[in-house]
Amino acid sequence: MKIVIPGGSGHLGTLLARAFHHQHEVVVLSRRERVRPWRTVVWDGKTTGSWLGEIDGADVVINLAGRSVNCRYGEKHRSEILFSRVESTRAIGEAIASVQNPPHLWLQASTATIYAHRFDEPNDEERGIVGCRNQQVPWTWCFSHDVANLWEKAFDEARTPRTRKVKMRTAMVMSPDTGTPFDIYLRLTRLGLGGPHGD
Repeated sequence: MKIVIPGGSGHLGTLLARAFHHQHEVVVLSRRERVRPWRTVVWDGKTTGSWLGEIDGADVVINLAGRSVNCRYGEKHRSEILFSRVESTRAIGEAIASVQNPPHLWLQASTATIYAHRFDEPNDEERGIVGCRNQQVPWTWCFSHDVANLWEKAFDEARTPRTRKVKMRTAMVMSPDTGTPFDIYLRLTRLGLGGPHGD
């Protein structure tokens, strides 16, 4: 099976590529060339290009592309967070729509942050409350909801009738690898800044 992972050079993509490459052909689309046990193909994350050939005949595309959210949310970073997700999703959609042998499945990264902050009951795909506009929350919280909605809108608008599309609304993924959320939390805790994360 051929698995193409746009944005696969980050934490989650590396976990997936590491798990799959022993039994499958794995191709990671990255903005930079990297030496890995799997193939890495350079793309700009915005436009279609020579990497289109990797999509043609692939079995699965797992799009994880997007700027890391591990940063201060200044105007420049907010813009990069939003557009890196929307533009890469549109580029993948255009690629899948244009190739002769499109993949059977497109797994698209999204975020559980699309749901409203609530304690009364869990959010899920059937009864979940999407967005934060009607809540008493700081306006800055709505940025992540807006990103999630525009990200999924770009995915929904992609016309790929021969490819099944699935949204993956995930939260932070923990692993012991260096530079991952767990590693960052561990460092903060060792500095005495952990504090309680619940009642």
